[in-house]
Amino acid sequence: MPRRPPTPRGKGLFADAPAEPKPAAAAHRANIDGGSRGNPGPAAYGVVIRDGRGEIVAKLKKYIGRMTNNVAEYYGLIAAMDYAQSHSIRVLHIESDSELLVKQMRGQYKVKSEDLRPLFERAKKMSQAFDSFRIEHVYREQNREADALANEALDETEGRAPSPPAAKKTEPSDSKLEPRRIQARFRGGVLYLLEDVELPDGMVVDVSIHVRPKP
Repeated sequence: MPRRPPTPRGKGLFADAPAEPKPAAAAHRANIDGGSRGNPGPAAYGVVIRDGRGEIVAKLKKYIGRMTNNVAEYYGLIAAMDYAQSHSIRVLHIESDSELLVKQMRGQYKVKSEDLRPLFERAKKMSQAFDSFRIEHVYREQNREADALANEALDETEGRAPSPPAAKKTEPSDSKLEPRRIQARFRGGVLYLLEDVELPDGMVVDVSIHVRPKP
């Protein structure tokens, strides 16, 4: 029986070895918000996009005309995805304080509004083009930057200068401020205001609890 020639040491040992997998792309995160003054009324959206290191790479804002809050939220979502796709971003995580939008995009809520249906279908189709797409609900306190951009767009359209940050004021000890009633929602041990209110850090407020009976 003839003998096979010896194989050179090491040659061909890794010829069929699989290629090294490419490292997964870092996810970009987009905070989106949409608002309408009047609902429907003058509406705009705001978007803040961060790269995988958490650094802001884009701030988007735009007045979109007379719309509802929900329509403005979808415009913000589409703007975030459009920016991502035009900049070759393949992994995108969306954060929104609109529970309706998030649950509709996740398939947990049906889209019954005729105004929202074409926007939903467009957003859903765009989301499927990413290597990885995720959308999550956050509370308004975690979405303040996007909310501020939407309000800036509305202020600019209405010809109003953006409100400067609230400055800390020293009030006399016996001074009294006019009380204002604001609704709030209690969740997970935290009381969330349902209106945007600018308060200086450290301000002490009085809270009266009135429990509404469940319908």
